[in-house]
Amino acid sequence: MTTVPLPTDTTRWRCTLCGNLTRFDVTRSSKVVEYVHLDLAGEPKVEEREVVSETIESVRCRWCNAVDQIELVDRPGTDS
Repeated sequence: MTTVPLPTDTTRWRCTLCGNLTRFDVTRSSKVVEYVHLDLAGEPKVEEREVVSETIESVRCRWCNAVDQIELVDRPGTDS
């Protein structure tokens, strides 16, 4: 399975199978550091979250369920 890069300010994802540009299921692995505050009753609330690292495992087209068919293309109106 190939890793698909995240879209940028000038690019977006496109499914090469069906042409979808807007709906994708993204599976990620993240390593985070969270500051968790517990109230007196013991109810936790995440007050700060820092993403240390993040990897996209897969991107699946929501329209046709294709995996490994997602490419990065230029957004319209950008000079890339």
